[in-house]
This record gives sequence, structure tokens and C-alpha cells, in this order.
Amino acid sequence: MSDPRQEPEDPRSMHMHQLITADGQRVQDELLDEFVADVDDETLLGLFRDMVEVRRIDVEATALQRQGQLALWPPMLGQEASQVGSVRALEPDDFIFPTYRENGVAYCRGAHLSEVMGVWRGNSNTGWDPYEINVATPQIIIGAQTLHATGYAMGLSLDGKESVAIGYLGDGATSQGDVHESMVFAASFQAPVIFFCQNNHWAISEPVGLQSAVPLAGRAPGYGIPSLQVDGNDVLAVLAAVRWAAARARSGGGPSFIEAVTYRMGAHTTADDPTRYRGVTELEEWGAKDPIARLRALLQSRGMLDVGAEAEIAAGADAVAAELRQSCISLPDPEPMTIFDNVYVDRHSVLERQRDHYERYLAGFSSAGQGPGAGTGSTDAGTREGSRS
Repeated sequence: MSDPRQEPEDPRSMHMHQLITADGQRVQDELLDEFVADVDDETLLGLFRDMVEVRRIDVEATALQRQGQLALWPPMLGQEASQVGSVRALEPDDFIFPTYRENGVAYCRGAHLSEVMGVWRGNSNTGWDPYEINVATPQIIIGAQTLHATGYAMGLSLDGKESVAIGYLGDGATSQGDVHESMVFAASFQAPVIFFCQNNHWAISEPVGLQSAVPLAGRAPGYGIPSLQVDGNDVLAVLAAVRWAAARARSGGGPSFIEAVTYRMGAHTTADDPTRYRGVTELEEWGAKDPIARLRALLQSRGMLDVGAEAEIAAGADAVAAELRQSCISLPDPEPMTIFDNVYVDRHSVLERQRDHYERYLAGFSSAGQGPGAGTGSTDAGTREGSRS
């Protein structure tokens, strides 16, 4: 009989999988290597281009918010490898359930920049059409998207589909009940869903150490869900990890949990001041692990990225940023009565009464010849479209 006083194995010693080191060296990983065996230097260059463009989008959007052109923006600076690597591992018919921070995922999936900006400018209640790019609209409620991903995955299983669902979440979301309920259902019904947690170390102003005393990936096995902890600043390792999880799901293996260990270099949102709760040394430490810098070093060592090639990629990213800015500032103001659109599928008596009261309220400004609602009482869709052309 074993000694009951013997210390159990420390769950904090979970292995973090990595394929590209912080200084740009390609290393081997027994589990992940087979899932990126087809990734050549040209593919790596494409991933580098994606990350550069995503970072440029983030920088431009942050500037737009500071200039009063956006109401709010959730920066993704430092998390480019996690977003690009994960989305590039999926098939087009796999369905993505993002948080509000996965704007890089949406961009790589094909969302138009004006669709991304509309929500943050306050011009629309939502962005892209989810069924055009198989990406749900951003979820603001922390953790709720994992319920949606699990339910969708259960439907895929019942329909006999081979596609999978992926739910993105942050480290803070792992303290929400919705996430744990999702994992219970996913494990019980062996749903083909991937829980992709970007551990960026800060849930607004609370460090991840207050969320969990063990690696977040160490929680999933308690539900019967296999998990991996991966270097979230290593785009190749993230790509491989999500391919691993997707392969499990497609073959009937059920759900997986991936903890991508990364870092939020910027603020939680542009309404936040991170200097109030974290120090400069922490930023310096993670700056040395920059996801773009490490892939740049690897590509340069392989002769795939000279000065000219990098300048061409930077110019392309600048063009994306210019399109982003133009798309943002040229968005038409929504007509006041559209606030009632898409609230219910069918007409609803309470909403109709509110619509009538609001329309008469706006008409009062019209009769006085003043106010932003003057002359905008019409709810005809054709009229609205005509006013935008």
C-alpha cells in the first residue's frame, strides 16, 4: 500500500508544447510535429503576413478610437499568433464562436473591415453575416459563447456532420459558470467542440493567478476532456494544437481544451489603463517573446524574408489599415428607427408600442425643424437603402 502521506504530483508541472522558440529556433515536439508536417516555408511566410496585417489592423483601430472615430476597441496586440494559428487550422465549414477580441480571427476568415468596425463605431448592433463566413457575431457576455459552441457541436453530431465548432475564451472566462456547464455537456455528449482559451494573463485587472492555482488546461481533465497547454506566441504550435483537437473531434473523439499561453500587450479595452495594475518589467519580459519577431527570425534564417520581402508585406499591411480607416469613417449613420429591427423574429405588441412612441417622439423634432431625428421617421427598408447610395 502506498504511503498516504506521499505528496501528489504537482499539477502545475504541465508541459507547454512549443515548435518555435522565442529566438526563432525550430524545435521538435513529439505530439505536434505530425500535425504540421505539410507546413512549408511558403506557408510560414503566409502566416507571418497574416500576423503583420492583424497587428496593423489593431494599431489602426486603436488610433481611430483615440481620435474619436470608434467608441471602443478591444486590443489584440501580442495575441496575433494565437488568433492566426488557430483560425488557419480550421476548415471553411467549421463554425467559430468568438469573444469580442477575436477580430483577427474574423479578418482572416473573410469578414469585411467595415463589418468589423460597425459595432465598435456604434453604427450597427452586429457585424458580419455569420453564415457567410461561419463565424458567429462577437459575444460580449463573458463565457456565453462556449454554450453556443457546445450546443452547435451537439447539433453537428446529431446531424452526422464531420465539421467541428470552436469556442474562444479568455483566462477570466474560466471562472464563469457558463464555461463549466459547457464542458460538462461537451464531455457528456462527446460533442465535437474545441475550447480554445487564450490565457493572456489578465482578466481586466485581475492576474491569472487569482483565477486558478494550476494551469488552466489542467482543469479540463476533471471533466473528462483531454487538454494541451501550448505556447500561444508560437503560431506553428498553435496551428498544430488546433489541428490535433480538430482531428480528435472529426474522428468521434469528442471535445478538447487548448490553453494558448500568450500575453495582452495592450489594454483590456481602450477604456482601460493597464499601467494601474501591471509593471514595466512584465511588459519587457513578454516583449522578448513577441510572436511576430520569432517567426521573422525563423524565416530570415531560412532565407525567406529579406528586406525587400518584409517591406512588401509591411506595405500590404498599410494598405489594409488604409482600407480599415476609410471603411470606418465612411460608415453611414444608422437611421433612428432601425433600433427596432431584428429584436424579434415576428412582430411583437410591446415592441410595436415602443416603436410608435419613439416615432412620434422623433416627429416632434421634425415639426420643430431641429434635432438629429428630423425627417427620419420612415422605416421603409428601400428608403433606407436609397439614402445610403
